[in-house]
Amino acid sequence: MISRIQSLATAAGLAVLTTLGAFSLSQPAQAKTAAETRIVFVTHGQASDVYWSVVKAGMADAAKVMGSKVEYFAPEVWDVVKMQQMIDAAVASKPDGLVVSIPDAKALDPSVKKAVAAGIPVIVIDSGQDEVANVGARNYVGSASDFDAGKQAGQKMKAAGVTKAICINHEVGNVSLDDRCNGFKEGLGGSMEVVSVTMDPTETATRVTGYLSAHHDVQGILTLGPTPAAPVLAALKKADLLGKVKFGTFDLSTEVLEAVAKGDMLFCIDAQPYLLGYLPVVNLTLNAVNGTMPTSTIYTGPAFITKDDAKMVVELAKKGTR
Repeated sequence: MISRIQSLATAAGLAVLTTLGAFSLSQPAQAKTAAETRIVFVTHGQASDVYWSVVKAGMADAAKVMGSKVEYFAPEVWDVVKMQQMIDAAVASKPDGLVVSIPDAKALDPSVKKAVAAGIPVIVIDSGQDEVANVGARNYVGSASDFDAGKQAGQKMKAAGVTKAICINHEVGNVSLDDRCNGFKEGLGGSMEVVSVTMDPTETATRVTGYLSAHHDVQGILTLGPTPAAPVLAALKKADLLGKVKFGTFDLSTEVLEAVAKGDMLFCIDAQPYLLGYLPVVNLTLNAVNGTMPTSTIYTGPAFITKDDAKMVVELAKKGTR
């Protein structure tokens, strides 16, 4: 059962507990029923990002199955300061579990540590795997190293004959996305430049079109999510470059999968975001009710989807679970 799902917290500035404490896997002081259990998500997932809508779908479905209450907060645009405020507000509300992404450790680690110090079990999702031990979180749910996933993407581009490529970064400063581009460069082993864009599709298409017009030797493009992938697809189609410039992306959408199935895109990389929303709700509810919790990392990706298997995933993407 979901009590509230909203994209922007308004409770920033609430008082927080500041005393740091030790990480423990002991059972909660007093067991609760699932209906009494409240879990708060705070992520950097922007409202317009298809990837995070799948995370929220997994979260909502798990809440219905488990019978717990779930709240979701995220900035409307990339903003780690607002995200920090949201985490502080969540801690002050004393939930039975906190789920966070950590795209900027320097900015967010102190707030996450306050949650642990307050005795709130924390699960890290999507980004921040390397910070789990540092902040005292219980575990990490998400894809394996973003650098390694980017490296594999570069190797696939290289195998397709690409020697010069661009990496389209829609959140420069997000460590996970920066790592994807850096890994892509290493895996490609050729020339690679980062092109900075935003979540605005018109602006993304304009910037990519302008770059390609000035650099006719670009052979490959990697986007770091399905939202920026859509305007890049449109730009390539307009320039009659679909299938000529090798194109891959992180994460899925119906449009991306259909493009892969048609051969307009080389691949997409699935981190299974539905599980990022679903599994933490299950685990934190069971922790509150039964005192049980997985003790190690749960990897959900990366898995490369190519033309051979894209068609069978399309219908699931339409349902919002892939």
